[in-house]
Amino acid sequence: MLYKFYETQRSLIEPLTDLAASAAKIYANPLSLWGQHPLAQRISAGYDLMHRLGKDYEKPEFGLRTADVDGVDVAIHERVELKKPFCELRRFKRYTDDLATLSKLKDQPAVLIVAPLSGHYATLLRDTVKTMLKDHKVYITDWTNARLVPLSEGDFHLDDYVNYVQEFIRHVQKLYGNCHVMSVCQPTVPVLAAVSLMASRGELTPLSMVMMGGPIDASKSPTKVNNLAMNKKMSWFENNVIYRVPSRFPGAGRKVYPGFLQHSGFVAMNPSNHARSHYDYFQDLIKGDRSSAETHRAFYDEYNAVLDMDANYYLQTIQTVFQDFKLVNGTWDVRGVDGQIEHVSPQDIQTTALLSVEGELDDISGSGQTEAVHSICSGVPKAMQEHYEVEGAGHYGIFAGRRWREMVYPKVKAFILRYQPQPVASTPTLPASVAVAASAESAAPVAAAPVAAATVAAPKKPIKTVAKAAAKRVKAPAATLAATKAAVVTVAPVGPVAEAVAAAAPARAAKPAARKKAAPRLA
Repeated sequence: MLYKFYETQRSLIEPLTDLAASAAKIYANPLSLWGQHPLAQRISAGYDLMHRLGKDYEKPEFGLRTADVDGVDVAIHERVELKKPFCELRRFKRYTDDLATLSKLKDQPAVLIVAPLSGHYATLLRDTVKTMLKDHKVYITDWTNARLVPLSEGDFHLDDYVNYVQEFIRHVQKLYGNCHVMSVCQPTVPVLAAVSLMASRGELTPLSMVMMGGPIDASKSPTKVNNLAMNKKMSWFENNVIYRVPSRFPGAGRKVYPGFLQHSGFVAMNPSNHARSHYDYFQDLIKGDRSSAETHRAFYDEYNAVLDMDANYYLQTIQTVFQDFKLVNGTWDVRGVDGQIEHVSPQDIQTTALLSVEGELDDISGSGQTEAVHSICSGVPKAMQEHYEVEGAGHYGIFAGRRWREMVYPKVKAFILRYQPQPVASTPTLPASVAVAASAESAAPVAAAPVAAATVAAPKKPIKTVAKAAAKRVKAPAATLAATKAAVVTVAPVGPVAEAVAAAAPARAAKPAARKKAAPRLA
């Protein structure tokens, strides 16, 4: 009933908020009659604030068009790689026609960022993604608003979340051989469960996991959020915060934890801060400080955009993470996509490096909650584990803003790079019989005249001569001869032959680049 009432009152005030937006523009226009009023700026600011307080905030877009890679702007194409009923796996593909930059992009690590499903959209991590794109191939989970998912798609449980994460990891591993996983806040728990299950089955696990500000052990340093979840009975949550989606949405009839309730909870944690922020916005509009006003709009366009969560997922998360502490107590069982029940055993993880990150002033995930991951992942060597506490950072500061970019990201980048396998350049080799003959042929002149070799002029085409002589001796077929000509440069000539090859190599290497202009490529 509450959800219907909320939607009804929002529909009623929507025309008024639109009218307020129009009035704000009229009074802000110095060429209009109303703009000549002595209090025009104050009136305009008041209407603008009224509009923002009453408007409906839709899902924002990531809006990442370019990324800076070592001073070079590369184009970004955002696309959906996998589409599931309750989530989309998005990729931010980078394009450039700069060959040096392209070479860097191709060898950079692939990172799967698992965004939280806790009320806000994945775009809350926009700054995280933008920064990571400088040095990584980035994928992110983009969770769907449950009120937009028809009932025909079934329910969504915490077990389904774990299964989604496993599928996404396998997808990225299939493309690049392996990947790194980064989870922010709520998903640290299901991500750890997903990797644990993969390790227990003997599957390939990610190269590294970065856990940031998550409730691995919510019993440590409980915050206001933790206390609410721990001190209320499950029946209280079922009766007070679970409602059915109204009929005007595709997911009509689905039981959800509404986003507007979650948003109210967020605001209630720091009401004075939000009140001050809106008052400052009002003052900035009066003063004509457009930059500060736009910063306020950008933040609250994101902060006020919330989504509904399926009731089954929400209630299971409350019970598993905040009441029974099943992960740290070793009592968590997950139902797989095949219906089989599997036990979550973090101690089975052995080859995945582990970095935990906490904010010193985090008021959502308390001190020690994320660090607890190291004690339950006993199978990971201590040398592959690291913890970092960000001085002066709150919850959002560890993945967005100045502290994220200047303090946290360098640590994350270095940690991921440490466990990223270095690319191995392949070297063509000669057929065995031809290689032996070529080696003998090239060594013969040196054996005959070891002293005079330094003064004898090098033949103009030593490599071709060697190849022809080798081919005649072994009488190789045409296909072998072609391979020999292509690979003979790998033979290590000696004496004057080596000098001639070394002198000619730069010129030969430069010719192909001069013949054809490089076309735009991607990474």
